[in-house]
Amino acid sequence: MTTYPSSVGVEPVPTHTQVGELRALRERALRGPSGKATEAQHAKGKLTARERIALLLDEGSFSEVGQLRLHRAQGFGLEARKHYTDGVVTGWGTVGGRTVFVYAHDFRIFGGALGEAHAEKIHKIMDMAVAAGAPLVSLNDGAGARIQEGVTALAGYGGIFRRNTAASGVIPQISVMLGPCAGGAAYSPALTDFVFMVRGTSQMFITGPGVVKAVTGEEITHNALGGADVHAETSGVCHFAYDDEQSCLAEVRYLLSLLPQNNREAPPAVAAGDPAGRRTAALLDLVPLEGSRPYDMTKVIEEIVDDGEFLEVHEHWACNIVCALARIDGQVVGIVASQPQVLAGVLDIEASEKAARFIQMCDAFNIALVTLLDVPGFLPGVGQEHGGIIRHGAKLLYAYCNATVPRVSLVLRKAYGGAYIVMESQSIGADLTYAWPGNEIAVMGAEGAANVIFRKQIAGANDPEVMRARLVKEYRAELMHPYYAAERGLIDDVIDPADTRAVLASALAALRTKHAALPSRKHGNPPQ
Repeated sequence: MTTYPSSVGVEPVPTHTQVGELRALRERALRGPSGKATEAQHAKGKLTARERIALLLDEGSFSEVGQLRLHRAQGFGLEARKHYTDGVVTGWGTVGGRTVFVYAHDFRIFGGALGEAHAEKIHKIMDMAVAAGAPLVSLNDGAGARIQEGVTALAGYGGIFRRNTAASGVIPQISVMLGPCAGGAAYSPALTDFVFMVRGTSQMFITGPGVVKAVTGEEITHNALGGADVHAETSGVCHFAYDDEQSCLAEVRYLLSLLPQNNREAPPAVAAGDPAGRRTAALLDLVPLEGSRPYDMTKVIEEIVDDGEFLEVHEHWACNIVCALARIDGQVVGIVASQPQVLAGVLDIEASEKAARFIQMCDAFNIALVTLLDVPGFLPGVGQEHGGIIRHGAKLLYAYCNATVPRVSLVLRKAYGGAYIVMESQSIGADLTYAWPGNEIAVMGAEGAANVIFRKQIAGANDPEVMRARLVKEYRAELMHPYYAAERGLIDDVIDPADTRAVLASALAALRTKHAALPSRKHGNPPQ
């Protein structure tokens, strides 16, 4: 139970004494509830809230808000259990010298559970972040709503969700999951721009293993139900998963270095040590000529971007498409690229969702888009059709059409059918479109097209296979030669692969001051 200093409610005492008592209070708040509670946190392989903040922010930059806050709840023994901070540390500091607001649950106090005072502290720091136009990072390690405070705690979550939504697209919001996050609490991270998780210690689920077993009879562990790998590979809830808190928080710092402070600023540029005109001759051999042969698109990205460095978002989910943040000539870009190494790079439900959300994030925060195409189409199948590939694919189309940032696309080998249109074609608003020699842009592959168009001739021929081969060759020569799209103005230029980086850097530089306005409206109604 909290005890107050002797200067409270008595005759005035010397200022030096008051300051000494203040220091004692602060030391108690910084120390936390007990050494035993800290040991228990460390025994689980978890850091304390303050240790996490120290890793996230620049050394010595943290300014705390509400350190001496106490809850005022009564009943169920709460009046005898009061701890400074009320289980959440809030404030601001800097990352790379730029202001960042942060709140961190302290699991040592009420298991990090949210009560009225706890929620009000979070509401205040969220409001400050929006008012200041600076990113908000939440370090989540809490047991949900504080049951002893009843509906008051639930209302606190409502205030967080409303603020998450109001801040969406205004400031970057990053959720770092460093412990449990169950029930309604899981919706706050889902409303933010990025979710980080740590393997083995963080879990997210709406209903825990106990409820699942009671309702469905299924037995499952916490990690198997909502652990980092589950959400990074299967559900797509988690964007980044790491083995320990130190590397996780280091990557949060790196991500922040690629994002603007708010939607009114450009992302931070740096002096590029990698020449913008550097030739990328390795691409000539990296991408096979045969359209059916796989290759790793991340190797192409490495050749194009500054110093080969990029941060892949959702690396382990919907792997048939790559979404990454990187720099070209010192400027931050968002890259959306087919991945021929997985499912031949086709678009499916999950790939469409992944890319659409990434494009919306880039557009919200003034990050130029570069799209690299080698896409054979949408994935056919009953499961895809019944799963709603039409509406999910439309999300990707909507995201591109709605984007007003600089948009540049490049066809490496092939772009067929609806996937060509959806993935940043000139007809949906790409500013500049390029292709390599040998590209094929068409409704479908030559073999499929010939089978449809010439089926009667093929069926009636003395040797159908010879006839099919001849007609395929004719169709390819007539409609799929590399310059067909360029001749009709559907791409702006055919370029030497070795000039790819130089061409993209020049295009992005020309578009840096682009201004495009959407029609006046309250908001669009995107496909769901």
